[in-house]
Amino acid sequence: MKAEELVWGAVVAIILYVTWRVVNPLVTPIFFGFVLAYASYPLQRRLSVRLGRKRSALVISLSMLVFGGALTLELLLVSVQVLMSFYEGIVNVFNWLLTLPLPPDVLNFLQHFQDQAVPKIADYLSRQAFSLPSYLLQLFVFFFTYYYALAYGEEIRAQIYALLPEKNRELGEEILRSVNKTLSALVRAWLLLNVAKGILMTLGFIIFRVSDLYTAIVAGFLTFAFSFVPLFEGWMIWLAAAIYFAVKGAYLHALGIALYGFFLVSPMPDYTIRPMLVARDTELDETLVFIGMIGGTWAMGLKGLIIGPIVLNLLLVLLKEWKRLTESSRQPSQAPQELSSRPSG
Repeated sequence: MKAEELVWGAVVAIILYVTWRVVNPLVTPIFFGFVLAYASYPLQRRLSVRLGRKRSALVISLSMLVFGGALTLELLLVSVQVLMSFYEGIVNVFNWLLTLPLPPDVLNFLQHFQDQAVPKIADYLSRQAFSLPSYLLQLFVFFFTYYYALAYGEEIRAQIYALLPEKNRELGEEILRSVNKTLSALVRAWLLLNVAKGILMTLGFIIFRVSDLYTAIVAGFLTFAFSFVPLFEGWMIWLAAAIYFAVKGAYLHALGIALYGFFLVSPMPDYTIRPMLVARDTELDETLVFIGMIGGTWAMGLKGLIIGPIVLNLLLVLLKEWKRLTESSRQPSQAPQELSSRPSG
């Protein structure tokens, strides 16, 4: 019997390992597909009254696909321009440094560094350009997960609750409520912060005279939209503006829009304002949320920005349950001592 258990254990371990190897490259789009479906679920629930769950999920998914396709096309065009400007800006900076009256050793070092660095940068940018098929594949997996989570959300929820053990069902339900509360707070903070980023980017384009009013509004909308894209985020917009100024030789303007974008648009608000919003809605300490976001992003990439605070909140739930069990286990041993300490009649 023991040998049979070892064989089955080995089979299960192999299956889990192979499953992880298959799913691992697609974890990020699957994760954000479920998160965006969670954020869209109130809309899907309202539409399902008229259209039914699957039809409403299909309508929302197709609308998201059209919007996402247009956004991806615009994102690719902007990305190509940014990459080309970035490469040209690096080449121009090196060419400018080599014209300065510097010592011969410094000039030789700069020339050698340019010969080594510029080809590597060009190779990296070309590899990023040719990785478009993988991005499209991830986009397809993302939308499939998004539709599936919307259409079968009730079934998924029922299956999750069915997996809870009967012995500790109360603890399991408390954990699920904690996840729901934290995720709701993160989604609300995500939406509010992205709207603020778009407005601030529009104001930044106007203040630093990057473009006219219409283009500034478009830049603000793209900042809002790109903030929902895990691979790019809103910093793409202010970086493009900074590179544009640097190529034109307006280095102070380039530095100004870069600092403005870094501290007010992305990524600084993600690690300052977002923890405050999440901590307010979840009744958690801001430092704990901040640590969860920083540590989660460091360990798991952008998805850790959401997973980190949830995990720390779950840790608090488990610590409270452990404290409750510890206190309840001490109560029976304290009762006899209290009785024995009473004076006899």
